[in-house]
Amino acid sequence: MSPSMTPTTPLADGEEVLQSFRADRATYVRTNTWMAAVAMGAGMVILWLLGNPYVWTGAVGGLAAVAVRAFYLMSEALSERWDLTNQRILGPMTRAIPLGSIKQLNTLGSVVQIVTHSGDKYLIKYQTAPKATIAAIQRASVGGHP
Repeated sequence: MSPSMTPTTPLADGEEVLQSFRADRATYVRTNTWMAAVAMGAGMVILWLLGNPYVWTGAVGGLAAVAVRAFYLMSEALSERWDLTNQRILGPMTRAIPLGSIKQLNTLGSVVQIVTHSGDKYLIKYQTAPKATIAAIQRASVGGHP
């Protein structure tokens, strides 16, 4: 059986879930569509540079590679959930990030990257509005509600 992609860490005394962040299906599809376009172009350029007369096969290969990857990872990626509490961010399985340990919040496309003071990095993937996710985390970090 595969591990749960939702938080399994129990809440501490006085801790409450303020907001949950789930992966969005449309954002997942859009992200993988862009990846496929880049892979198709890269495959064609590589074959052209190598002098291959069948440059078009690079597009087919790039599309196939990303499509297979997207298909196999979709159920896991879309089942991920992160919970923002008044004390921590709880991630899939037992990931727990105290709000006070957050050094930096970054966006990478549809992904929110959390960097801690110790250098650990976490990704909240496929967010429809990554800047809104960051704003909610920042509000909770200073004691407000998202």
